[in-house]
Amino acid sequence: MSVTLDSIRTAPGDRVAQLRFERIAEKIEREPRLLEIPLANIARWLAQGHSARKRLEGWRNMLAEARDSSEGLARLAALLRQDSAEASEWKAFSPFAGVLTREELDGLRWTSRH
Repeated sequence: MSVTLDSIRTAPGDRVAQLRFERIAEKIEREPRLLEIPLANIARWLAQGHSARKRLEGWRNMLAEARDSSEGLARLAALLRQDSAEASEWKAFSPFAGVLTREELDGLRWTSRH
């Protein structure tokens, strides 16, 4: 990755969030077995009665396709890298907690401009 730690620390929150999703895409492409983490998150959240059931079901379908085929994995990685309105809607209900380690998240913090 060509982004320096100093530039990350001074980047606006939206850019830092995008970098986090790019790192998730890279890691999942290297280690597809990590797809089990967001799938387990979704199962747990749905069992707890999460209110965004439809969105989480959409993620579960997309993650299952990514687990089952290289084309599905490519589609997922592309979505995670996109900086579009549609991608933002998906990412607003991200099930990827736990995919990146604390060390991998270091430097991907920001302070609000507000």
